[in-house]
Amino acid sequence: MRIPIIFAVTVLLLVLFTAWYICRAADRRCRSRVPGIIARVVCGVLATLLVVLFLIPKRTGADTQLRMIMWGLFTFSSVFIPALIFVVFDLVSRVPQLFHRNRIKWLGITGAGVACFIFGAMWWGALVTVHRTDVRKIDIAVEGLPDSFEGYKIVQFSDFHTGTYGTDTSFVSRVVDDINALQADVVCFTGDIVNRRSEELAPFTRVLARLSAPDGVYSILGNHDYGDYMEWPDESAKQANLQLLKDMQASMGWRMLNNATDTLQRGDRDSIMLIGVENVGDPPFHTYGDLEAAYPGDLADGNVKILLSHNPAHWVDDIKDAPDKNIALTLSGHTHAMQMRFLGWSLAKFRYPTWGGLYDGGENSGKLYVNIGLGEVGFPARIGATPEITLITLHRK
Repeated sequence: MRIPIIFAVTVLLLVLFTAWYICRAADRRCRSRVPGIIARVVCGVLATLLVVLFLIPKRTGADTQLRMIMWGLFTFSSVFIPALIFVVFDLVSRVPQLFHRNRIKWLGITGAGVACFIFGAMWWGALVTVHRTDVRKIDIAVEGLPDSFEGYKIVQFSDFHTGTYGTDTSFVSRVVDDINALQADVVCFTGDIVNRRSEELAPFTRVLARLSAPDGVYSILGNHDYGDYMEWPDESAKQANLQLLKDMQASMGWRMLNNATDTLQRGDRDSIMLIGVENVGDPPFHTYGDLEAAYPGDLADGNVKILLSHNPAHWVDDIKDAPDKNIALTLSGHTHAMQMRFLGWSLAKFRYPTWGGLYDGGENSGKLYVNIGLGEVGFPARIGATPEITLITLHRK
């Protein structure tokens, strides 16, 4: 409990200091009193917003409340973060005053420019980037791939978090059209189709049922799909919620691989194995998956195997350095690239070394591809981390 309290107090002190500094700067540097009044009004509105967000229940209540929290926190952050950056620049610009010299005005102006840019980038990410999709096309060489699977196409998508869209199906419908247009052999969803509870998926089942591929549409569960972020009256209610999710996906024509394996067949002899595990999480995420239970045979056998596992930490911890687990390719999601990416780099790297894209485990290990997802959770924006659909083409090595 101490870390959250310390963090909260630190943020509160930063907010108070930032508000005081900007109001004081407006009073001292502006001839008119209007900028100072505006600064105080904005600070008052943001303070009220924080109080309201604090009082809204986080693990109970309607899904609209969760969306309110997401947008409220984002609105607050979109003002506070640029303001804090301006304060840092402006404080540095005042360092010469300690030595009885003039303030470096251009540095303060630069800080204001950077703050405006960040404010604009955040709202561009919330209003524009979230409604775009990036189709990434990847070629992967697989040792031992049967001849008839040369050029086999897999579409992967992940982390839809449909509850974030309420009942608006327009973006989800465009994603379905984009995926179908790729004419893949199989479509795989790698978890987190909802935020907190299965009812969020209900408005989208008819749209998602339009997804099609010759070898079918497969899915697995992600950490958000179990209802772990809701307070349930009892365990049976939580399990009923999970069963509802499974029933809805079945009604959509999707096959869920809950610690299970299916065979993708070409002709009478050629096949590859598609394995799906339930969520295998690193702390604080729960582990429900069991790779050994999912694959009925010997993992070291000569079959070409593709694994769907939501959290890429599973590959890093249990598969990457385990040549006895002969898995050619693992498909994961989960990271969202923290919904922020700059010139191909993301802060998610500090949490997950395999946060997005293709990773090679070396000579004795297979490959990992991490899809950075389509939806949002936590804050309703994607800054540079455009929603992703991945088209993977397999080739013989």
